Amino acid sequence: MNRDKLEAASKQGIISKDQVEALLSFFQADTCVSDQNNSEEHMKFVRSFGDVFITLGIVFVAVACAQINMMTWLNIIPLLLLIATTEWLVRGRRLVLPGIALLISSLYFASQLVELSMLNYGLINLIFLTGLAGLFYWRYKIPFTLLPIALGFIAMTSVIIEIDLLNAQYVLTLYGLIIFCVAMWFDSHDIIRKTRFSDSAFWLHLLAAPLIVHGVMVSLLAATDSLPFKEVLMITFFSIFFLLALYVDRRALLVSSLSYAIYAVLALSKTNAFDVENLTLLIIAAFGAFIIFFGTYWYKIRNIVFSNTGKFVVSRYVPPFIEK
Repeated sequence: MNRDKLEAASKQGIISKDQVEALLSFFQADTCVSDQNNSEEHMKFVRSFGDVFITLGIVFVAVACAQINMMTWLNIIPLLLLIATTEWLVRGRRLVLPGIALLISSLYFASQLVELSMLNYGLINLIFLTGLAGLFYWRYKIPFTLLPIALGFIAMTSVIIEIDLLNAQYVLTLYGLIIFCVAMWFDSHDIIRKTRFSDSAFWLHLLAAPLIVHGVMVSLLAATDSLPFKEVLMITFFSIFFLLALYVDRRALLVSSLSYAIYAVLALSKTNAFDVENLTLLIIAAFGAFIIFFGTYWYKIRNIVFSNTGKFVVSRYVPPFIEK
C-alpha cells in the first residue's frame, strides 16, 4: 500500500486525510525489523530523471524571467505563472523536485515584488515572504518548504530584537539548536523514516547544522589569546558533533562541519613538527577517505558504538539500534 493510493482514496471520501499517515505507518510497521538491518536515508524528492528534466526547464524559465528588465509591480506576472505551474505539477502530479524549484523561484519574484534586498529586511516584507512559504506548505505539503519558513522566522526574530548576527554568533548557535529540536520532533514521529515527517526533519537538520557549527566555530576562532588549545577544542567539538549525527542517524548534520574540521586539523598540524609538502591536499584527501569509509559503514559503526544504548529513554526517539 503506497501513499498515492491512500491519497486517492482520501480524495474519493473513502478515508479521511488524517487517516492517510496513520494507515501508512500501520502498513509499514511489519517492515520495520528488516529495515533496521539495512536502513538508508532515501532521497524521496526525486522519483526519476524526468523530475530533473522538468526542474531544469523551470530553472531556465525562472532565470530568463529574472533577467528581464521590468517594473517592480510586473514581477507579479511570473509569480502568478509559477503558482499556476505549481498547481499543475505539484498539486496535480505531485512532483517534489520541480516543486522545490518552483517554490524558490516564487519566493525570488515575491521578494522582487516587495523590493526586499540584502540591505532591506523590512519586517512586513519578511512576514509576507514567510507567509507565502507557509501557504505553500499548507497547500502542497512540500517538506523542503520548512527550510525557508525557518529562515523567515530567524530573520523576523532578528529584526524584532534588533540584533546583528554578524557580531552575535552565539545567537546563530541558539537558532540552530532550536531548529535541531524541531527537526528531532519530526524525526521522533517517524523513527523508521518512511513518511513526510522524516523528509521535513531532513531539511531542518540541513539548516540547523551550519547554524550550530558556524556559531561555535567562529566563537572559538575569535578567542585568539584568551582560549588556549582552541584547535584541540575544535577537533573535540567536531568529534562530539559526529557522534551526535551518528546517534540520531542524520548524516546531513556533518555536511557543514567538515570544512571547519579541515581548518582545525590544519591549524593543529602547524603547531607540530610537520613539514609535509601539499599538506592541505593531503588533509583534504584524508577527510575524503573519512567520508567514503563512514558513508559505506555508517550503520555498522552506529550499531557498534550505540548498540548498548537501546534501553535508554531517549533512544525511543531515534532509529533503533541492533543489540550486540
